[in-house]
Amino acid sequence: MANPNIVNVTSIYGSTAYQFPTATTANLVAWTYAGVPPATSGTTSLTGLTPASGSVNRVTSIVVSNITSSAANCTVAFHDSTAGGGNAQYIAYQVSVPPNASLIVMDKTTSVYVTEYQSISVTSGTASALKYVATLETIT
Repeated sequence: MANPNIVNVTSIYGSTAYQFPTATTANLVAWTYAGVPPATSGTTSLTGLTPASGSVNRVTSIVVSNITSSAANCTVAFHDSTAGGGNAQYIAYQVSVPPNASLIVMDKTTSVYVTEYQSISVTSGTASALKYVATLETIT
């Protein structure tokens, strides 16, 4: 089921996912989060914020923090295929994040829905400089 009807939802689970790219290539995996339903311990990897079959992820915010003393560029892209495949539509493209600062790339007013055949990737212009945090709701 690629895009379930969310009018009559069974459940909505809120989660916070994060990743810390250590390279300057597009990071398509490694969004780490508590899992759905929320796990009591441990974490799960969520490839490109893509939900499980029969679910939709509503990504409500993405914040990027620069943990270095130099500016670094960030790119956040929405893909029409899983694992960063297909066409990329940029939510933020090579935006400079000042040193020791954070940038709100998107918030609840600009949230996006990610179905099981879509994904979100991030790219850092400087390796190990930017940390990404996303909040999402998994709707089933």
